[in-house]
Amino acid sequence: MSATVISDPMVVSAPETQSTSAKLVTQIEIEFAKCDCCGLTEECTPGYIERVRERYQGKWICGLCAEAVKDENLRTERLISTEEALSRHMNFCKKFMSSGPPPDPTMHLISAMRQILRRSLDSSRASGSTPTSPTKSNDGETPTRAKLNRSESCFPTLSG
Repeated sequence: MSATVISDPMVVSAPETQSTSAKLVTQIEIEFAKCDCCGLTEECTPGYIERVRERYQGKWICGLCAEAVKDENLRTERLISTEEALSRHMNFCKKFMSSGPPPDPTMHLISAMRQILRRSLDSSRASGSTPTSPTKSNDGETPTRAKLNRSESCFPTLSG
């Protein structure tokens, strides 16, 4: 798959600003770029399109897929390159696209969001990044908050 840049540049004029001597009108050229992974089309400046292509081996990917590639990099146990993470995400997108549309898109979206939420909660529990998560108290009835104990001071010892 390759990114398709629709060559119909638009010129967007910023609101005119009054200066003491002259009026200044800023023009920004915008192009449409299609994601190599998911096919989403976004409006972008040519400079932005070029920076994304430099980062992802000549491929243009949308912001959602860029986040998915970062997540793919973080989820692996061994260190992988951005190119390998991008390849994994592109393979995932191909499989997803080939499966066809879901029978009920709304329920599919809700299910996907539920899975993402569970995955993020599970990873934060595993890493121990939620020191104030509820735990069972000694009586087993009322949940209490776990406390984080300090092992040592972060300040150097002051000698008097």
